[in-house]
Amino acid sequence: MRQSQSVIIYSLLMAGVVLASNILVQYPVQGMVYGISLADLLTWGAFTYPLAFLVNDLTNRQFGPAAARKVVVAGFVVGVAFSFYASVPRIAIASGTAFLVGQFLDITLFNRLRRQSWWKAPLVGSLFGSILDTVLFFSISFAAIFAFIGANDEFALGIAPLFGVFSFMEVPRWVSWALGDLSVKLVFSLVMLLPYGALMTWLRPMRPVNA
Repeated sequence: MRQSQSVIIYSLLMAGVVLASNILVQYPVQGMVYGISLADLLTWGAFTYPLAFLVNDLTNRQFGPAAARKVVVAGFVVGVAFSFYASVPRIAIASGTAFLVGQFLDITLFNRLRRQSWWKAPLVGSLFGSILDTVLFFSISFAAIFAFIGANDEFALGIAPLFGVFSFMEVPRWVSWALGDLSVKLVFSLVMLLPYGALMTWLRPMRPVNA
């Protein structure tokens, strides 16, 4: 299969992951863990979003950073279009910015580490990409300092115990949401090594590195 055809397939996969995550983020995870209501912290979108890093890393491994950036841009366009349709502009801007910057960081780190142990590039890239993505999305969406983009969400800014149960530390609610979301992403950064390791044996590594 030619590179152009493969990149189109990866782009469609990325667009599908982004679209699914934007839909599933509307559905909270139901349940209680040690007195913590998961519905107050997590949505199902947190479980599908890490697949974006898997698609990104497989593209980067096979065809290099230039192709990976094209795939990321495809996901960015779909994500922003859906976000502007389904949510307020501030959330759409936060979502698009976080996705683009987080994925581009993943591409950069992966490319620098690609010649090291097979697991290091995808793990480091997705870990730091996830952290940056989460910080940007929740800060731009809810932090008072970004009110110039759109109206503040007073409920998100309200002070409450961390995760709703730890009364010794009170923070704005959006901080608990961000930490809950990030926890899932970090765990899945490790889990995604399994399909990456399995698929890399079927995908020939890229020849030239086009930065």
